[in-house]
Amino acid sequence: MFKSIITYCKDSYQELAHRTTWPTRKELTHSAIVVLVASIVIALVVFAEDKVFYTLMQAIYPNS
Repeated sequence: MFKSIITYCKDSYQELAHRTTWPTRKELTHSAIVVLVASIVIALVVFAEDKVFYTLMQAIYPNS
């Protein structure tokens, strides 16, 4: 059992160290900016939907 775990760990290390293609700094920066912009856009859309829904509820139930 321990032999198979050790073999798995060695194979995993070999794959990470030698077979994995890591992104360049430029690619990583670009991806991070895309994620940041998309997150901000989604947050603004949700905020706008919330304000519209709140305004509609205030119009329907004015004294609540």
